[in-house]
Amino acid sequence: MPHLRRRSLLTGAVAASAGLLLAACGSSSGSSGSSSGDNSGAVNQLSGQGSNSPYQGVNLGRTFDKPAATLTDTSGKPFDIAKQTAGKAVLLYFGYTHCPDVCPTTIGDIAVAISKLPKAQQKSVEVVFVTTDPARDTPATLRSWLNSFNSGFIGLTGDISTIIAAAKSVGVAVEAPTKGQEPVHGAQVLAYTPTDNKAHILYTSGTTSATYLHDLPLLIKGVTA
Repeated sequence: MPHLRRRSLLTGAVAASAGLLLAACGSSSGSSGSSSGDNSGAVNQLSGQGSNSPYQGVNLGRTFDKPAATLTDTSGKPFDIAKQTAGKAVLLYFGYTHCPDVCPTTIGDIAVAISKLPKAQQKSVEVVFVTTDPARDTPATLRSWLNSFNSGFIGLTGDISTIIAAAKSVGVAVEAPTKGQEPVHGAQVLAYTPTDNKAHILYTSGTTSATYLHDLPLLIKGVTA
């Protein structure tokens, strides 16, 4: 099995506002675990730690609009991220279905948290998963994979350049897949409130379902971070 390498990628969009540690995941076949080819960036103190925010997630210190991008959903129809999730609490994540651990763990923890919410609240949050490996993640593949967590989760695919631009607009680092190497992408989840359609909170890789369960009711209500 390919060795999974963790990377810290600090993107320009986030660096311009608050210093954030953006964990990323990816693997390279034949890797021995050395740091060769590692895209490591500076480790900066997470914004919002120690603040009075009611959220357990990371306070971004500034807001991010939803990506102004139209991709393709799992039914093969165009999906305008900003327009079709307007007025909803949204968790946005970039990843890929054959990721060996980070992506399924993240989506799984979110799914567990949502399953523990009251039914009315479950319907008030949208989870949007954008593939970083569109060559392999067809709409059918995305749908099958997401259904194993929650059939209501939204899966999106499209041209890799559009996906990279969409990710960059919200401070998430995504690299185009290259032969012999698994896709590299920022492993953070961005949380958007329904009141202003902006991301105020970020969840890093390893965030527990308990944290999501604590924060989701606040997010649904549009509580200020």
